[in-house]
Amino acid sequence: MQQLPLSKAFTLIEPGPVVLIGTNHKGKNNIMTISWTMVCDFTPQFALLTGDWNFSYQALIKTKECVISIPSASLAKKVVQIGACSGADIDKFAKFKLNPLKARFVKAPLIKECFANIECKVIAHIKKHNIFILDGICAWIDEKNKDRKLLHAIGDGTFTADGRKIKNLRSIMKDKLPMGV
Repeated sequence: MQQLPLSKAFTLIEPGPVVLIGTNHKGKNNIMTISWTMVCDFTPQFALLTGDWNFSYQALIKTKECVISIPSASLAKKVVQIGACSGADIDKFAKFKLNPLKARFVKAPLIKECFANIECKVIAHIKKHNIFILDGICAWIDEKNKDRKLLHAIGDGTFTADGRKIKNLRSIMKDKLPMGV
């Protein structure tokens, strides 16, 4: 083994997948690209990390709601471009030819081009670390969209895409999984 500079250690475990966070604040839809997310166990609770450097931050603070939209890796270029510009300056839905769909419980939009969307309410904000804790309140999946390879950020400007699922190991975990999963 070779020693890796500690400043690059995060690239070994950068969370994933890369997702789009939809918000609606003052009647304006916006999208933010983010890879700093995680599930908080088998509940529909999630965490994401962002700060006031992102235009969506104020929407999360003020509205306390969002949609986590999960794009496939085939949308990689568009997803990265969305993250490279600010919703303060442009309408990202129009610029990137994405279709907002009405959510059931939040004002933030679902994104039609994503194969899954999760409506969320912000239940906590850990300001010191810019971590938002989200309760998932409604989940959507496009069963017709079979393009499900997830996009993962390495953290250094490079990305990977998931391969095929390995299902034959599921039986080993059956006693650890909640009913219905």
